[in-house]
Amino acid sequence: MTLLPLQSIAGGGLLALVVTFLVTTLFYAVTLHLAATFFIGDVPSQRAAYAAPVPAAVSILLQQYGRGNFLGIDPSLLVGLTIAATLVADLLAVSFAYRLKLKSAVPVVALHFAFAVGLGFALANLLNVV
Repeated sequence: MTLLPLQSIAGGGLLALVVTFLVTTLFYAVTLHLAATFFIGDVPSQRAAYAAPVPAAVSILLQQYGRGNFLGIDPSLLVGLTIAATLVADLLAVSFAYRLKLKSAVPVVALHFAFAVGLGFALANLLNVV
């Protein structure tokens, strides 16, 4: 089988990392814009694009620790810690991008999490991703 120039065997290289980051950032930007529009009202979509790379980077960088026994901690606890760290990063990014106090940004982050989980499950079922 010959590969076209834009095709490659998935090996987890730099290209795979960059594409994963961009797709994750796009997903977070869309769900954050939905959450902000639902809670705040009419907001520019650029603010979601400013905030989305932060939780995307945190979730990608920390996801490796949910796979094994890092420092002897149970993997399910590590997944919870990764989600918590991503939510804290999201809170700080939303607070900065939308110029909200942390207390006011909490409902936006909660809605963002809910929209991301709902849309994530829907896309996973639609694309047959396990």
